[in-house]
Amino acid sequence: MTKLYVGNLPFSATDQSVRDIFAKHGAVDKVSLITDRDTGRPRGFGFVEMSNADASRAMQALNGTDLDGRALKVNEAQERERSGGDRGPRRY
Repeated sequence: MTKLYVGNLPFSATDQSVRDIFAKHGAVDKVSLITDRDTGRPRGFGFVEMSNADASRAMQALNGTDLDGRALKVNEAQERERSGGDRGPRRY
């Protein structure tokens, strides 16, 4: 499986609309659109998981294409370094 980063998504995008776009290029295993933790609003990016060959095809076909007036950015997701997780006591 390959995880693709999908950036510059319009805020109107849904899991299903993104799945439909990528499904034209192969089988989509999982779609995860990222929302703001505090407000619940979309952040304009997400991730799509597909088989390696399908992901490569989708990346080439969809990177830079227009979706509701926004040029999609599609590339292979990079693992993010975790920052240890200990941020001290939470203040309220």
